[in-house]
Amino acid sequence: MAQIRPAIEAIALPEGYRLEWGGDYEKSTRANAGIAQTMPVTFLIMIVLIVMMFNALRQPVIIFLTVPLAVIGVAAGLLITGTTFDFMATLGFLSLAGMLIKNSVVLIDQMDIEMKSGKPPLQAVLDSTLDRTRPVLLGALTTVLGLVPLLGDVFFKGLAVVIMFGLSFAAILTLVVVPVLYAAFFKVPKQ
Repeated sequence: MAQIRPAIEAIALPEGYRLEWGGDYEKSTRANAGIAQTMPVTFLIMIVLIVMMFNALRQPVIIFLTVPLAVIGVAAGLLITGTTFDFMATLGFLSLAGMLIKNSVVLIDQMDIEMKSGKPPLQAVLDSTLDRTRPVLLGALTTVLGLVPLLGDVFFKGLAVVIMFGLSFAAILTLVVVPVLYAAFFKVPKQ
């Protein structure tokens, strides 16, 4: 679109005629504008709910720092499959963000439980990570396998690629980055 738009708009039209961009471009632009309007409010509500859940600020900060990890897997997936980041891919990324937030909440909640049980802090972080590795990875695997049939669908391919690659990559990184951030934010001593 960016390459052909200037050339097409430079065409002199007879009087009484005008050029409008429609079709998929118009629909995609309208849909993205609608999402852009509601996304800040939605993320604010999510932040408030997670702050209320933990009754603290450090855990929500750790949780929301994990969401950008998905971009690495998403970018790789789009490049490998040659898929464009269209409207359905945007929806896939929003869904992916929710999945990653859930994974991080589960992991951090377990860390908090282990810490409150009286375990040494480093042991609590390690045990929690090991305890939640299987559910996080199996949850990601079942989601990825459930999306495989959508790879052949022209309409849903972007959504499937974004979730499959983003979740696969970020699920593994979450199991590494969340414990490291938790240890840093809560000043867990090395034992």
